[in-house]
Amino acid sequence: MLCAAAIAAPLALSATLAKAADIVDTAVSAGQFETLVAAVKAAGLVDTLKGDGPFTVFAPTDAAFAKLPAGTVEDLLKPENKDRLVAILTYHVVPGKVMSSDIAGKMTEATTVEGDALTIDAMKDGVTVDDAKVIQADIEASNGVIHVIDTVVLPQ
Repeated sequence: MLCAAAIAAPLALSATLAKAADIVDTAVSAGQFETLVAAVKAAGLVDTLKGDGPFTVFAPTDAAFAKLPAGTVEDLLKPENKDRLVAILTYHVVPGKVMSSDIAGKMTEATTVEGDALTIDAMKDGVTVDDAKVIQADIEASNGVIHVIDTVVLPQ
């Protein structure tokens, strides 16, 4: 009996480690979303994006944030601009898990957590979300999916 427990414990641990990471942990481990992760922390959205979901996140890379005018990110990260930061970040999140195969060949709108609608165009080569191009799709997480975008999209 003791031998079976000794074998079962490491197997259970490896099964836990193999479990898909949530949206936040997936973004952290990717290494290309440091600005996004810092913004999510500053906005107080970590617990939300670690929640059950499912969520679809259109995640701007660090290079996407670098395309914003100088000082924009630093300004948004200030405590007095938290409401604006939350609005921008939640505009990148759609409730539910939307895979690229769900929208292939379609032009549609998706209501974001922020409340406005994103325009998603998957009718031509590649996929665009508002003015951003999806550069990597379908990064699955335990509570949703991440689609990497090359531009920060802004609510109207």
